[in-house]
Amino acid sequence: MTDKTDFRGPLRVADLKSSREVPFEIVPGPDDLKEIADRFELLSLRKLRFTGALHPAAASDWRIEAHLGATVVQPCVATLDPVTTRIDEDVAWSLVRDWQSEAPDADDIEMPEDETRQPLEDEIDLWAMMEEALALFVPAYPRTAEAPSDTARAAPPGVAPIRDEDVKPFAGLAALKKRLEGDATDND
Repeated sequence: MTDKTDFRGPLRVADLKSSREVPFEIVPGPDDLKEIADRFELLSLRKLRFTGALHPAAASDWRIEAHLGATVVQPCVATLDPVTTRIDEDVAWSLVRDWQSEAPDADDIEMPEDETRQPLEDEIDLWAMMEEALALFVPAYPRTAEAPSDTARAAPPGVAPIRDEDVKPFAGLAALKKRLEGDATDND
């Protein structure tokens, strides 16, 4: 690999050599970590590193292969106690020049088969891609090990609470089927 740079601003695709990979390493400083943590509503963002390379692909396309490493601290959804999570994930995107030229109607939007494919614009913003990857891997509902169970049970005095098994409508049918099959074999 060649020299690594800060990559704070977007890269102009026209300035990239389509015959050579472009390595990158982004390690935000303390002020950036604080700003990202505030935007993501984290208690803190202790570490963040995004390393990888842009690889030329096809005629005018690019592929990004990277590794995201981060240590995030969030409030527990049950107790609000701090929950520290280490994120170590590989990410990849294919940036494709010949993307659909027409935007589909709102009613016609479907999930693409390959969600890593994105349109190639005039610029590639690695900083924004780092933040997008972080958003994908930050736990949605962090819980401490000591957090109470998320199962709530309530019933009037003297009545047993309803259990999950009680509200499964086909559980009774399965028991009936077994009993009927047993009766059929007894009659043979």
